[in-house]
Amino acid sequence: MPAVTIIEAHLDDVQHQAALVALIDAYARDQMGGGQGLTEEARMALIPGLRQHPTTVVFLAWDGHTPVGIAVCFVGFSTFLARPLLNIHDLAVLPSHRRQGIGRLLLEHVAAKGRALNCCKLTLEVRADNATAQQLYASVGFDSAASYGGAVRVWFLEKRLP
Repeated sequence: MPAVTIIEAHLDDVQHQAALVALIDAYARDQMGGGQGLTEEARMALIPGLRQHPTTVVFLAWDGHTPVGIAVCFVGFSTFLARPLLNIHDLAVLPSHRRQGIGRLLLEHVAAKGRALNCCKLTLEVRADNATAQQLYASVGFDSAASYGGAVRVWFLEKRLP
């Protein structure tokens, strides 16, 4: 495992801001992120938007002074369990640093934060064709709707608004 440091980002820190935008742009450019970088409009709006969203939690992975991974999360609420939950919206590691345990380290920090916030669970969505990510998630205990007591297939749907 590399000598990587995981920190919780401070969205008022310009170094953290630059790392966050660069890592999300790299993720967006990746095939699993859609294959196109962020628009200039999205790049400019990303930090202000995350700062305005009251439940944002971001972890950054650093290899020395180089940002190499990110987990962007949002606190939500489980009505069935009547407790907060932590949703992992983005988890990405730069291609040059994949398969070195960085994604697992990020997930460990997210889980620790979830426990600190008294969350009942972590949630995420993953592409059906992203077998590598699915294997990672399964290896750290993610399961299809495990909170319902079994492997129930759950779909993540979206409706874009103009």
